[in-house]
Amino acid sequence: MANLEAPWLTSAGSLAVFAMLEGAGHQAWFVGGCVRNALMEEPVSDLDIATDALPEDVMKLAEGAGLKAVPTGIAHGTVTVVSAAQTFEITTFRRDVETDGRRAVVAFSEQMEDDARRRDFTVNALYAGKSGEVRDPVGGLADLEDRRFRFIGDPHHRICEDYLRILRFFRFFAWYGRDLDADGLAACSSLSEGVLSLSAERVTSEMLKLLAARDPARAVAAMEHAGILQRVLPGGSSRFLAPFLHLDPVAEIDPIARLAAIGGDVSGLRLSRADAKALDAYRHGLENTWSAGRLGYALGEDQALRVLALRAALFEHPLDPAHLEAARKGAASVLPVRAADLPDTLVGPEIGNALKILEDRWIDSDFGPSKAELLASL
Repeated sequence: MANLEAPWLTSAGSLAVFAMLEGAGHQAWFVGGCVRNALMEEPVSDLDIATDALPEDVMKLAEGAGLKAVPTGIAHGTVTVVSAAQTFEITTFRRDVETDGRRAVVAFSEQMEDDARRRDFTVNALYAGKSGEVRDPVGGLADLEDRRFRFIGDPHHRICEDYLRILRFFRFFAWYGRDLDADGLAACSSLSEGVLSLSAERVTSEMLKLLAARDPARAVAAMEHAGILQRVLPGGSSRFLAPFLHLDPVAEIDPIARLAAIGGDVSGLRLSRADAKALDAYRHGLENTWSAGRLGYALGEDQALRVLALRAALFEHPLDPAHLEAARKGAASVLPVRAADLPDTLVGPEIGNALKILEDRWIDSDFGPSKAELLASL
């Protein structure tokens, strides 16, 4: 029997929520990612609690205890409770009644085992009480020890309940896995067409989470081998991702740069405006012949450095330190001439044209000419 130790187990917020539920005779168990990650000594972000209390009762108990309660998903059994500045997602034990590959019809249950059997992977069906004792209804502890993400029960059945589980399989492997579960991989491959039924928002969210892992190259390569990458990013390839990850000179992870390394058609994704703009910048930088200095000046330091790494990965050559330095210099440079400095004889579009000419001369001269030298060249 495993025993969990984590600061959030005994925080004031947690103790208040457990007292609220258990004081009324209900069960309360931390479940899912918080238990999984704590046992793996990985960071924990979300705190989910499973209980046999009905959502309406959770609302009443929270309000009676002076805690803020929000019915964020009450129809599906989830109530968000804020306790001592901590947020808890409290969900009633559930069992699936009907599924169509995108959503499930559920019924509430009083049994942890029912709740565990409807979850996706064995390591996500681990439950921890307030004292740290861990309940393992479906054999997740052994899989956790091996860092193996294994579907609960029959993988085909589990995937057909929600095809997003195909992408989650690879996302969890990218973040935490050691070896891919062969049965799970085979099921994902045979059911890969189901990914096409998912909304663009859900697919995009999973892909960006996957690409935010420290090293997602093996997961993406496995997705390609299983025929899933082509479903998500037609024409994409894992070939250049590992070299790019090795060459990327920027410490902070950028999933969009990694998406650019994979390439392919992103029309099936629903990127934010900022992400779409960043992807366009990376792709434009790959397609043009701008110098490293111009890249830095136009894109800023981080994006320019990553374009250089993308180019090096694509053309299979080392990353030139001199190019990196040139990009940094370009990013730090400011054109010394403004519109107000130009001769009064220039009007309308002539002003913009003149500034563009001077800017190009300045960049091509390694950002060296002064304002006076640039104006004298007009």
